Amino acid sequence: MKLKNLFFTLVTLVCATVVPAMAQETAGATQSTLMLTLDDALKIALSESPTVQIADQTIEAKKYAKKGTYAALWPEISASASYQRYIAKPSFHIMGQTVKMGTTNTMTGGFSAAMSLINAQLWKSLKLSAMDVELAVEQARSSRIDMIEQVSKAFYQVLLAKDSYEVYKRVYDNAVTNHKIVEKRYSVGQVSEYDFIQSQVSVANAEPNVFSAENSIMLALWQLKALLGLDLERPIDCVGTLASYEDSLTSQIDTQNSLINNSTMKQLDIQERMLMQNLKIQRAANLPSLAGTINYQWTAMDETMKISNFKWMGSSTAAFSLNVPIFSGGKRRAAINQSKIDITKLQLQREDTERQLRTAAMSYYSNMQTSLKQYHALSQTISQAKRGYEIAVKRYEVGSGTLVEIDNSQLAYTQAELSRSNAIYNYLINQVSLEKLSGDTYTNNSEEN
Repeated sequence: MKLKNLFFTLVTLVCATVVPAMAQETAGATQSTLMLTLDDALKIALSESPTVQIADQTIEAKKYAKKGTYAALWPEISASASYQRYIAKPSFHIMGQTVKMGTTNTMTGGFSAAMSLINAQLWKSLKLSAMDVELAVEQARSSRIDMIEQVSKAFYQVLLAKDSYEVYKRVYDNAVTNHKIVEKRYSVGQVSEYDFIQSQVSVANAEPNVFSAENSIMLALWQLKALLGLDLERPIDCVGTLASYEDSLTSQIDTQNSLINNSTMKQLDIQERMLMQNLKIQRAANLPSLAGTINYQWTAMDETMKISNFKWMGSSTAAFSLNVPIFSGGKRRAAINQSKIDITKLQLQREDTERQLRTAAMSYYSNMQTSLKQYHALSQTISQAKRGYEIAVKRYEVGSGTLVEIDNSQLAYTQAELSRSNAIYNYLINQVSLEKLSGDTYTNNSEEN
């Protein structure tokens, strides 16, 4: 008895220690799920995404390149030193004698400074470097806009998958409930075996849709985590439903100025200005350039390697060099003509791009209007379909309806709900694409704050 009591005491102590620990671990696992709103997801993406970080690093690299170009305006100062030892001194014959020249050891050292005084080509290239940085900044903004579009669409995809799951889960629950009613009536002989089998089939048909919807949620969450740069094993969830965005559905959409802040058009504008500046640089190659240099040098010569015997002698020079381009075989003229052709090509590309972007904006706007009309029509249909399903169930319960009526009304109700969710989803997706074209995105507000 004592051993038995001791055993139960040990079991009680283990349970008292392990069970609370397991409960805390379970609670911790539940609390570790990261709940994300759309704003939260965008903030994480803009701070953690490798794509955005690469774009920021590109800007830094362009800034250093710009500093390197401006360094050409300052004097370039360098120091030099050399040592020379004759193995065989040069000699010459004079009046029957051989005379050797120079000393065995020669050491030289000094400083030199060179600076471009007049160089129109260099001055104009400085503006080109500044434009290169401006282009890198705009490309970084474009990367952020692209990331916002992808994350927003992935977020809405999760909400669509969750809404679809809720619909299919309700269909499955209704099928199970109806089967229980049929089973109860079948057991007392009120319905035929055909109705009993048909109710079983309805449950079996509804179950795979639930599994498929669950898998869609998991895949959508994986895609969102990949875009956010999060660990794929970390549990996350999206806050809200597509129905919470119903208030944002509006037909008042401005498409007149949709391309004012478009990143693609801004990049083309910068590139056109860069080509115009490059044309000026090519023309400046025909202008004279002036450079100045200053040298100061010390020289010491001796037959021995004793430092005390070296006699250092200093000398200094200042020089100006003028370069006047005269003839280069038509190379400079060819470069100018090539720059002009590049400008014309870019202008044609800009016109074509603007035309395509405006066409895309009109397409997104038309899709939004269609989705909005579908939403309003389906919102009325859902209430009617739900009422029809409830009536069909009541009719069957009192024996005046059939399972076919229940299935048909259930199908109509399900299709109406799924179609309404898709209408909201399509509206939001096209809205995101339209905002990307306009450049009026989350980045503008976040940078201002």
